[in-house]
Amino acid sequence: MTAEAVLTTEAWVEVCAVDVLGREQGVAVLLPDGTQVAVFRTHDDALYAVSNVDPFSGAAVLSRGIVGDLGGVPVVASPMHKQHFDLRSGACLEDADVSVPTYPVCVLDATILLGRL
Repeated sequence: MTAEAVLTTEAWVEVCAVDVLGREQGVAVLLPDGTQVAVFRTHDDALYAVSNVDPFSGAAVLSRGIVGDLGGVPVVASPMHKQHFDLRSGACLEDADVSVPTYPVCVLDATILLGRL
């Protein structure tokens, strides 16, 4: 996708400057439709976005979870009950029947952009 395509579509939401989001940290983003999304930056500067809502507790807290790596899988551990969610797919590593939605993320001019579904 070209930079022009990103800038001319309503499908992207500005999150923050890349350097505002530290490595192994997350930030909560509220989309115009009220959807809460958690955007993460991993230790290797990869960016991921998943729903901010913990499916086990219903609390919007995943952005405050611990970001790490389990066997090469980038994950966030929920601060509520410590389940791990694969940041690439949204799958819960402890319960194969549970997952969280994922969202596209890109960087343009040092700004993180979040794709709306």
